[in-house]
Formats: sequence, C-alpha cells, structure tokens
Amino acid sequence: MRKREAEIYFGADHIIIKRRYRALGALNDLLIALWFLIGSIFFFYDALMTDGTWLFVVGSMQLMLRPVITLAELIHVKKVYVRG
Repeated sequence: MRKREAEIYFGADHIIIKRRYRALGALNDLLIALWFLIGSIFFFYDALMTDGTWLFVVGSMQLMLRPVITLAELIHVKKVYVRG
C-alpha cells in the first residue's frame, strides 16, 4: 500500500523518472533481441560462428543490465522522495 502513496506523492517527477527508465529498459531489450537474432543467423555460417558467439556474449551481458536499470530507477526515485 505504501507504494501507491509514494506514486501519488511524486506526481509529475515520478512519472518522468519512470518513463525515462522504461525507455532505457525498452532500448536495452531491443538491443538484446537484435544481438541474439544476428548471432543466431551467424551460426548458420561456419565463417561467422565466432562472431555469433561474441554477439551471444554481448546479449548475455546486456541481460545483466536489466536488474541494474531497475535498481537505478529505485535509487533515483528514493533520492527524489528523500529530497521532497
């Protein structure tokens, strides 16, 4: 129940913060999908298999960014709450 109170209290600032982090998360997800799709296509060709493997590594590293983005948003909102 506390979460709803905090959302109402922040008003426009909270909405702006939330939208920015959602956009960042969506961009990250799009890039993850792109790396895995290209990497999968590269696996059809022996000459590109190493490059495909690296794209999978990059995509996997970006998967680790998802919780980092969420934590950054929570910390940012908390700082705004404390200032307000």
